[in-house]
This record gives sequence, structure tokens and C-alpha cells, in this order.
Amino acid sequence: MKRIGLLSDTHSFLDIQLKTFFADCDEIWHAGDIGDIQVTDTLSTWKPVRAVYGNIDDHQVRITFPEYEILELEGIRILLIHIAGAIGKYNSKVRSILKQNGKVDALICGHSHILKIKFDEPFQLLHINPGAAGKHGFHQMRTALKLELNQGKIENMSLIELGKRGVL
Repeated sequence: MKRIGLLSDTHSFLDIQLKTFFADCDEIWHAGDIGDIQVTDTLSTWKPVRAVYGNIDDHQVRITFPEYEILELEGIRILLIHIAGAIGKYNSKVRSILKQNGKVDALICGHSHILKIKFDEPFQLLHINPGAAGKHGFHQMRTALKLELNQGKIENMSLIELGKRGVL
């Protein structure tokens, strides 16, 4: 079993509440729009970090992290990417990745700033967007998730609401 902390769209802001929320996690995954590399540098002092870059990320973030990653853990294949498109109507990049890499059990993305967890019937995968953990954007509530990968299953998912976007 692996416990994963999941966040996206920090836009250079890292809420200290996440340190406690992710304390029992084995790894932390960031689904892009990191903002400042110091965000992932700090996260990596808490736990091992996997991340992908997003559309607002600068050269430093882009040379440190890939655009996307296919992960295989605990019998689960996961695509981690920042921009995926709408459920069932993924952008051409995501459709190409899915076609080239075979069966993917879950797609984890960010970008929309909208917390969403839904099974995608046409693609037969679990679509997970942890929402936005940062202060910038149109979202109302800052959020992050954690979940367990356990023998082919994603289970025990939990959410933290970090507070309203403009209130710290």
C-alpha cells in the first residue's frame, strides 16, 4: 500500500496545513502550475515528490519536472499531467498518450482549479483533479487530496479544505 498526497495549482504558494495533512503519506504528487520551484523544494523536505509542470511554470520548473508521467504503483497505472481537458473529451495530447501507453486506470490532472473525482466510462479510468491549493485563480476554496493505492485499487480518499482563496 502507498499513501499519496495530491495537490495542484499552488501558483507559488504552499499552505503549511498540508504538512500535517500529508504527514502519513509515502509520497506527494503535484499536478502542475507549481509556480516557484521552492514549493516542490519544500514539499521534498516533507516527503518524496513527483510532479509535472503546468502552463504557468517557468524554465526552472520545466527542466526539473516532465510535462507528464505514467506511473505504475500497487498494480495501478496512472497518468499525471497538468492539462487534460474535460472528462471524456480529453485534449489531443492526452488522447495520444492514452493511445500510446495502453490501459491507464487513473488520470490525475490540475489546471481547471475545480475539485473533481469521477469515473470516466468511455475511457474506463478514474479522473481525479485535486482542485487548486494556491491563492491565485477563480476557485473559491483551496483544496488538496490524499489517497491510498492498494493492490489495484484506489481507496480511502480524503479531502482537505485549506480555506477560501483570498483568506489565509
